[in-house]
Amino acid sequence: MGQTKQDEEYGYDLFPERSARKPTQITIRDSLFTFRNKCQVMLMFAMETSPYAKLLLSAMKNSGCKVFKDRHFSCEDCDGTVSGGFDAASSQIVLCQNNIHQQAHMNRVVTHELIHAFDHCRAHVDWFNNFRHLACSEIRAANLSGDCSFSNEVSRFNFGLKEHHQQCVRGRAVRSILAVRKVSLEEAQKIVDEVFDSCFNDHAPFGRIPHGNKDAKFAYREYVNRDRYYMNL
Repeated sequence: MGQTKQDEEYGYDLFPERSARKPTQITIRDSLFTFRNKCQVMLMFAMETSPYAKLLLSAMKNSGCKVFKDRHFSCEDCDGTVSGGFDAASSQIVLCQNNIHQQAHMNRVVTHELIHAFDHCRAHVDWFNNFRHLACSEIRAANLSGDCSFSNEVSRFNFGLKEHHQQCVRGRAVRSILAVRKVSLEEAQKIVDEVFDSCFNDHAPFGRIPHGNKDAKFAYREYVNRDRYYMNL
């Protein structure tokens, strides 16, 4: 199948296994001997142990959008420039099995894409036509997923003091938009600037910016205890 204009405009060309718009058929050979098996194992570990992922999965369940591993996640080969994506057309998270090789990376990608899925669940996000909606979710994902944590920025040799976190979030949101939409750098920056303050300060469902696993664990405990409190009213 040839690449369509829609594939290019919406970023589907970065995910070649999405081009047929059909779920990937997983064979026994795939599940045992390829990157797909490693991807699935790391995904399961992230869902069961990452406090970021556990909080988001609980929040989505409470919002009426329970996530099922086999239905809502897909390990696929992708373009070398991306690690994952949220396919709003199928409500499915794509994990790039050829680009994710470490558990910490998997945890961040799963968290980042689950934030998009959470936004898709709780709000009427117009992913394909409203660039501000897309920008807002990208800001939130960069801000809350740990993408811009101090340790990750140091590993990228990015250093800064004053408002470095905000600059990192802004920059990653702009790059994410450029990856999936045919807009100029100036247009992407303008869109991000227009919604930055409100979206940067939207910390749902964490209630705070989790700067590391310790913060995320605290937020998860607080979220679970809040649910127990309301159940006992």
